[in-house]
Amino acid sequence: MEARTEGMAHQLRGENIRFTIYDLGDSEPTPVGVATLLPDHGVRTAEFVIMLGPEARGRGLGSAATRLALDYAFHVTNLRMVWLKVLVPNMGAIRAYERAGFQRVGAIRQAGYWLGQVCDELVMDALASDFVGPTVVTPTTGTAP
Repeated sequence: MEARTEGMAHQLRGENIRFTIYDLGDSEPTPVGVATLLPDHGVRTAEFVIMLGPEARGRGLGSAATRLALDYAFHVTNLRMVWLKVLVPNMGAIRAYERAGFQRVGAIRQAGYWLGQVCDELVMDALASDFVGPTVVTPTTGTAP
């Protein structure tokens, strides 16, 4: 409850960085989810949260959006680390996060529920120093092309 309350407080203060995720596969771009960075500028880190509609899952949109959010975090916001928590049984999400550049760093035991059963939460992080993916940030202007 504390974490949810603090997350809501961040949103109300306008300190979070939110991206709308669009499916560009159809003739019209369709919003299918949101990705959010909750930064702690004092230590140059952020928590990452992503929510995708069921119709958008399993198509690579989550991995692509996560990779773009990391690019923004490291090349625009100048963060040094981004972290997240995910329920251990959610293997699709874990694979998507790993494809985007996150690594497993530990678990919080019995911290969540999956289909009515107690489960662990996996903690993952991505470091700016490890982010080897291409950037869409233009070095001379600091903005995306």
